[in-house]
Amino acid sequence: MRDPETLLDLLGQRTSEQPNRLAYTFLMDGETEAATLTFGQLDAQARAVAALLESLGAADQRVLLLYNPGLEFISGFLGCLYAGAVAVPAPAPPPRFNGKIDRLLGIAADSKARIVLTTRSLLSRAESSLGSVSELRPLTWLATDAIETAEVDGWRGSRRIGTDTLAFLQYTSGSTTAPRGVMVTHGNLMHNERLIEKAFNQTEQSVILSWLPFYHDMGLIGSVLQPLYLGARCVLMPPLAFLTRPLRWLRAISDHGITTSGGPDFAYDLCARKAAAENCAGMDLSSWAVAFDGSEPIRHETMLRFAETFEPYGFKMESFFPCYGLAEATLLVSGGRASSRPLVRSVLAESLRRNRIVDAAADQQDSRSLVSSGVIGSDQRVVIVEPQTMTPREAGQIGEIWVSGPSVAAGYYNRDEETRETFQAHLVGSDRGPFLRTGDLGFITEGELFVTGRLKDLIIIRGQNYYPQDIEITAQRGSPALRPDSGAAFSVEVNGHERVVVVQEVQPRWTGDLDEVIGQVHRAVTEEHELLPHAIILVRAGGIPKTSSGKIRRADCRSAFLDNRLEVLAEWREPSRDEGGELGTLWPSRFSSVEEIENMLLSVLSARLGVRIESIDVDEPFSRYGLDSLAAVELMHGLEARLGARLPLAVFFQHASIRQAAESIFDKLTPAAGSTVPERIEANEDRGAGEELPLSFAQERLWFIGQLEPGSAVYNIPLIVTLNGRLNPSALRQSLSEIVGRHEVLRTSFPEREGRPVQVILPFEALELGLIDIAGFEEGPRSRLCRKLAMDEAATGFDLARGPLIRTSLLALRGDEHVLLLTIHHIVSDGWSAQVIGHELSQLYEAYRAGLPSPLPKLRIQYADFTMWQRRSLSGEALQEQLAFWKRRLADPPVLDLPSDRPR
Repeated sequence: MRDPETLLDLLGQRTSEQPNRLAYTFLMDGETEAATLTFGQLDAQARAVAALLESLGAADQRVLLLYNPGLEFISGFLGCLYAGAVAVPAPAPPPRFNGKIDRLLGIAADSKARIVLTTRSLLSRAESSLGSVSELRPLTWLATDAIETAEVDGWRGSRRIGTDTLAFLQYTSGSTTAPRGVMVTHGNLMHNERLIEKAFNQTEQSVILSWLPFYHDMGLIGSVLQPLYLGARCVLMPPLAFLTRPLRWLRAISDHGITTSGGPDFAYDLCARKAAAENCAGMDLSSWAVAFDGSEPIRHETMLRFAETFEPYGFKMESFFPCYGLAEATLLVSGGRASSRPLVRSVLAESLRRNRIVDAAADQQDSRSLVSSGVIGSDQRVVIVEPQTMTPREAGQIGEIWVSGPSVAAGYYNRDEETRETFQAHLVGSDRGPFLRTGDLGFITEGELFVTGRLKDLIIIRGQNYYPQDIEITAQRGSPALRPDSGAAFSVEVNGHERVVVVQEVQPRWTGDLDEVIGQVHRAVTEEHELLPHAIILVRAGGIPKTSSGKIRRADCRSAFLDNRLEVLAEWREPSRDEGGELGTLWPSRFSSVEEIENMLLSVLSARLGVRIESIDVDEPFSRYGLDSLAAVELMHGLEARLGARLPLAVFFQHASIRQAAESIFDKLTPAAGSTVPERIEANEDRGAGEELPLSFAQERLWFIGQLEPGSAVYNIPLIVTLNGRLNPSALRQSLSEIVGRHEVLRTSFPEREGRPVQVILPFEALELGLIDIAGFEEGPRSRLCRKLAMDEAATGFDLARGPLIRTSLLALRGDEHVLLLTIHHIVSDGWSAQVIGHELSQLYEAYRAGLPSPLPKLRIQYADFTMWQRRSLSGEALQEQLAFWKRRLADPPVLDLPSDRPR
């Protein structure tokens, strides 16, 4: 048999030989199995999609894929390939398309897509919202989950698919540039899947798990398509299921016997930090053979902490598999050695700043541990190049990483000049090439690739190289108020000199003094790196722009800083040199006491660093307040010029405190009477008044999670009630409407005002009760359709900003049997309050059906008394258990026997 040339050849082979082999399983909330696909089912669905695309003349056309997490994406993607269309994966829009969709609109415009593949739930949202999104309105929208697999007979397969055929556009994450469409061919895909198979040492017996987004290269190629290439089994879960409860990932690895799974460095760090607060009993990670870490940088300390935390549960350090890749190389470039501990090299941090490698002891003060990204894949070639001269670097020297080989993509879609610059580089003085310029810095030693940072992110100050991730880690360690992996360090030009700016997210629940936090960051960065920041900006959680894989988009953050577009919680900016702290304008040339010099130093520090005088302790050294060596020299020269005396730099760094430094300075001067101390200069505080109707801590947490993946259904509470007996729909509708009218929390929305969420109670409107009549189906199909409709309803998200956050549907199964679907978002309800709804519904329905007035006492729950709904507001493990309880009701819904007819 001829070796398969494309993934479609492989899928056909799998379908022919193993049609009933389970290929994909989707865990709706990271725990509950919601859908499965065999290879045969996947092939049939993909061909049905292809038939529809062929009928629309989609061959060679770009097709936008907009899907929430689920298996529909896979059949849609492969359907594009079968039809000879070019798939364009993109992030699904938020509810009502009213959120941040700039990236989506940019992809749609750049790719010139004219067809959109999606699901029925997303399509219904689009139909009601496209009036406000003119760019997407002309596109043809198709719901692939509404296509019958019988349509497969309409597929002709007239388009010849070969290795050079363009398969899809992988839009780059845009960590340093605007997203661009990388043209990935079928040949690129097959070669890279083969590299992954060999590097990861995988077979058809492998079991792969992923929570990574499908529209990202690591999630698509490494996690969705690799199982198809292997003929292996794959378990998928939504990204938000991991983010809301990281140990779900590890539980799923344990429950499903996973052999391969991974993600960026932050995922391992998050799990290690969350482990102490959650119950890991019964977890078994011994099957986990390949724990790939594909981020930059890869931190050795994260690996050590994760391995130490989960070794009692079967995890092995040898399972870690650090690797390096990028979309322009399809995905994988290099990877660690399977079943071997990662190679770690300790080097002097100072040497890295000069693009040199000098070995150091692991415990040396100025050392940094670099983790190898593994050996270069077969048929791939990697050279380290001096980026300015385009000449090769010697072994052990840092330069730009250049790659060539069959996995290197064809270029950027419709960007000829950028394709030439990035994909067609040649070494100067030779005919070696073309190479892909990755824009990443690194070196090769012992046959392994070490990645040290991004070329365009590199900070160069006073001739020294500083890696932004090092400064970001230092800043985050400076205060517990700051979110790990959620900061950006970059340089800006100030008066002709490069200066450092740090932008950092604050923990959502932090209530401490943010000015103190800024001071902690200032001191940490200055003491560790001898860099005096130009500005320190604190923003809310989620305020740092990131790529789909969690990388910091430093260039975008820099632009937002320069354009004053950051949503600032607190900030410090270095005062200009003519602000209040100039020695010549504020101070006399003679001092009569140590206290006067002490006050002078305090005022100069206050103005120089932009902090309040009261926050400076004279018993602490200058270094405690972030005075770097350059600033100290400038201050010393200013004092010498004004006082006419030579002062050693040791005055500022070797004296135990500011007070002792003042004493040393005073000893070198001739005091004169009559000196005066000017009025102290203090920083002004500008604190806005708090909005009305604030959120509780639990609600803020849920709201923030909703911003990470708008429209997610992870925090839906679905209630499914089987109604036996003769039903009066009007009485049921009246009962549900009164419940919504009685409880304002069920009419609450959560819009954003000036960057912060608030609660707004909506006017009362009678609740709609949609009726879906499926009584005409036979019992078996009717039961399956009922469950499918219930699952679709539970998996459909809410728009928190608009509300309402409760909805109902009524399924008519037959004359005396109905199913009520009632879905509420957890931000306005919990398991206990759901029971209240059930209790009130029973009483109200019985009364209204009999024509009686409401039996419930008149009440109006004020905003300040939300305790009925929040008295048992759940979090952590208890919250997850409560949600799991309601998810289980999907499979075993409660039964409510309706009251029999009785006279009014």
